[in-house]
Amino acid sequence: MAELARFPLGEPLPAGQARFGTDGIRGRVGTVITPALALQLGYWCGQVLPAEGPIVIGTDSRSSGPMLVAALTAGLTAAGREVWDLGLCPTPAVPGTIRAQGCAGGLMVSASHNPPQDNGIKVFGASGAKLKEDQQQAIEAGLHGAGSERSPFSGVGRVRQRPDLLAAYRDSLIASVGGARLDGCKVVLDLCWGSATACGESVFRALGADLTVLHGEPDGERINLGCGSTHLEALRQAVLAEGASMGFAFDGDADRMLAVDGQGRVVDGDQILYLWGQALMAEGQLPDHRIVATVMSNLGFEKAWQAKGGLFERTAVGDQYVHQAMEELGAGLGGEQSGHILSARHGMSGDGLLTALQVAVLIQAQGGSLAQWLDGSFQPYPQKLVNVTVPDRQRRTQWQQCDPLRHAVAEAEAAMAGHGRVLVRASGTEPLLRVMVEAASQADVDHWAGHLAGLAESQLNGAWGG
Repeated sequence: MAELARFPLGEPLPAGQARFGTDGIRGRVGTVITPALALQLGYWCGQVLPAEGPIVIGTDSRSSGPMLVAALTAGLTAAGREVWDLGLCPTPAVPGTIRAQGCAGGLMVSASHNPPQDNGIKVFGASGAKLKEDQQQAIEAGLHGAGSERSPFSGVGRVRQRPDLLAAYRDSLIASVGGARLDGCKVVLDLCWGSATACGESVFRALGADLTVLHGEPDGERINLGCGSTHLEALRQAVLAEGASMGFAFDGDADRMLAVDGQGRVVDGDQILYLWGQALMAEGQLPDHRIVATVMSNLGFEKAWQAKGGLFERTAVGDQYVHQAMEELGAGLGGEQSGHILSARHGMSGDGLLTALQVAVLIQAQGGSLAQWLDGSFQPYPQKLVNVTVPDRQRRTQWQQCDPLRHAVAEAEAAMAGHGRVLVRASGTEPLLRVMVEAASQADVDHWAGHLAGLAESQLNGAWGG
C-alpha cells in the first residue's frame, strides 16, 4: 500500500521510457507518447513547478492533441494545480502567457516538425524558458519511480478554458513591429495545417499585407505533410506564381520559420540572423555586436559576421542552449539555422510568426526586396546534412566509441585542412545520427558526406561490436 501511495497515478514508467531530449519528450503516439505518460508527466510537473500560480497548456492541431491535453490536465489537477487551457496556439504563446500573467509554468503538446502520427510535450518554467536540467531530472525521477516522498495528492485543482489569452499574444505580435506597416507587400504564408493557423493570417492582414495563404486551416491528419518549413517547394511555387516579394513557412507549432525570396531562393535561419543582426547593429541595439548561433550554422556566416567586426558564439544544437548562452553573455540575438530565432527585445522565445514579421518590415523599410538583400548577403559554404537512421540509442549517442567512424571523421578533417569541418551528432528528438560536412569545395562536401554517412550506416547498424 505504501508503494501505491507513492505512485497514485499508476505504476512508475520503465527507466529510459520517457526522457527529455533537446526539445521536451517526443515520439510516436501509442508507443512513446501515451495517455499514461501524459497523466504522470502532468502530475510530476505539478509537483516540480513553483507552487504558486496557474499552469498553462497549449496544443498544435494534431489529432492526438486533445487526448494528451486531457491526460496532462488530469495529472496537474491531481497535483492540486489550476490549469489554463489555451487550446490551439503557437508554442511561443505559452511562454508569452507565462510571463504576461505570472504563471508557474506551462506545457505545449506538439511534435514540432514531426509527422502527424508523432506528438510530444514541451515544458516551460516560471520564467517562460525551457526547464532547467535539475527540474527535468526531478520530473524524470518521479516518472521512473524515484520521486519524492511528498503526499501524493495536494487537493483537486481546477481547469479554466482561456482561449481569450491568444488575443493578447496576437496583439503582442502586432506591437512588436512598432507601428510599421506592410501595405501593398505581397506575401505568401504556408501555415502548415498547424499552430500558425490560429493567428498567422490575421496578424499579417492587420498590418496590411497582400496575402496568399497555403494550408491555412488546422488539420491534424496533414500537419507537416509536404508543407511547412521542412517542405518548401509548395511555398516556392506559390511565391513565383503570385509574383510575391517573399514567403514564409512555419513548422507544426510555429516556433520556427524559413523564408523564400521573390526568386524562389531559400532564406534560412543563418541568413535571417545576418539580416536582423545588421539592422540591430546599425541601430546600436546589438550588445557587443554579438550573435549566438549553433554548431550547425554555416562557416560563411561566421566569417562574414566577424568581418563586420561582430562577435560570433556557437552552442550545441537546441534553442535552450542558445537561450542559455544569450543570458550568460547578455546577447541580443541568437538562433539556429533551422529557423528558431531568439530576440532579447521580444522575450527570448523562438517565435516563427514574430520572426517573419520582423523580416517583412525590415525589408519593407529598406524599400527593396528580400531578393535584393539576399544578393548582397554572405556567401555560404557548401554544406550537406545526411540523416542516418540508427534505432539503437546507445550506439547512436556513443558513436565516438566506433573506431572506424571516429578515424574517418579525423581523416576528413585533416584532408580539408582548415577549409572545412565535420559535425556528427545524435538527434535529441529522433532515432537519427546527423552527419554534416561543410567545406569550401562542393566536391569535398559530397565525397566526405557520402563516405561518412555510409560508414555510419554499416557500422552502427551492423558490423560495429559496441
